[in-house]
Amino acid sequence: MAEHPRHATRSPPLSSHLPAQARGGSDPFHGSGLARFNTLSPESAHSALLHCCGSRRWAHRVAAHRPYPDFGALLAAADEASYDLSQADLSEALACEFPPELEHGASYAAFLALDAAHAEYERTYRHAFVICLDGHTPEEQADQLLAAIRRRMELDVDEERAISADELRRVAQARLSDLTHWLTSADGVSAAEFGLFAPVG
Repeated sequence: MAEHPRHATRSPPLSSHLPAQARGGSDPFHGSGLARFNTLSPESAHSALLHCCGSRRWAHRVAAHRPYPDFGALLAAADEASYDLSQADLSEALACEFPPELEHGASYAAFLALDAAHAEYERTYRHAFVICLDGHTPEEQADQLLAAIRRRMELDVDEERAISADELRRVAQARLSDLTHWLTSADGVSAAEFGLFAPVG
């Protein structure tokens, strides 16, 4: 599927495009990744967090409350920061999002239909469609995405903005899960490596 021109020059999030697959707060691998996250410099933590949610205020708040005793505490802090986003913060975060992408096994017809639906959505609401698809298999993604876009296209701007904010909160949780897993790599991650990822937006 061709990349949408609005997103062609942006750096991708730290995790892959949606749907990011959260692995659950009870996973023991969260512990070592969280420990590394707690010891990152403020600049590196802020940079990494911007790939979980594009609001600078959100990233600053989540980074500033370190160290976190466990992954659940990190998710709780992220949720609190998400609920406290101003309208300007939300607009900043939504402007950094990419449209969800299908797995490579999806049919060509599904790619075309989804691309057209994304374009119509963005013309209407002026930001990318945001949805968290945790719990859905790759085979279900095309139907789930198309059904959700069509359903939400019937909403007025304020209603859709509220739904987008909640989906963004859930997406940020999934990306935090990916981040803590990524930080468990055997070789570790240096602060310099975060410089390879320009902040989204």
